[in-house]
Formats: sequence, structure tokens, C-alpha cells
Amino acid sequence: MGRVCGLDVHKEECLYVYPYRERRKIEEVFGTLTPDLDRLHDLLVSHGVGKVAMESTSIYWLPVWRVLECDFDVKFANPYFIRQLAGRKTDVKDAQWIAIVLQKQLIKDSFVPTLAYSNYVNITGVCFR
Repeated sequence: MGRVCGLDVHKEECLYVYPYRERRKIEEVFGTLTPDLDRLHDLLVSHGVGKVAMESTSIYWLPVWRVLECDFDVKFANPYFIRQLAGRKTDVKDAQWIAIVLQKQLIKDSFVPTLAYSNYVNITGVCFR
């Protein structure tokens, strides 16, 4: 299946959790500015990650998505469906849970428009369904 990681994205930080062997994980916090996201991208490449799943509220996920979409199979998980299981209370546990759910292929893709479509909608204000 390849290596996976989970991201929990917030306004000013992006928490990265990469399950590493059994019962061990690598976690790191990145900022949401472009240099920080480029560093995240490089770290994912160095770990050999192929699939990335992220959870976010509002639009904070969009810059992270745009940086990662070219080189990784990125899935955007709806927080409503991910949070159905009780007991997870911290961002680290959230990101770890996202990675586990992705590894078991239980994440349903959310619709993410292409960059060209997003630009068209931003310029014209017209949205086709």
C-alpha cells in the first residue's frame, strides 16, 4: 500500500504524524506559510510517503493541499465523518487517527475543485454544478 501520514491542519500550524514501525510515530508541527509547507513536502518525500490525509475546518487546508497535490495522493477528510469515534482529545491523536484510517482505506474523498476551476470561480463568480 505504501507509506501514509495524517495531517491535522489549523490556522497557524499543521501537525504531521507519520506512523513509524509498530507503536512508534514521528510527529512534528509545521507553520502554514509557504517555506514551512515546502519543508513539510520535503520531509514527506524523504520518508517515502505516498498517501496523505488531512482534516481541517474552514479553508486552512487549501494552501497545504496545493503544495502537496502534485507529488502525493492527497485525501481531504470531512471532520464530521472522522470525528464519529469518541476518545480522541488531542491534535496528535487526531493526526495519528487520520493516518490509521487512511491506511485502512476508510476515508471517503471530499470534493476538491481543480486549481483552474477555483481560479475561474474566483474571477467570474460563476459556479457550475
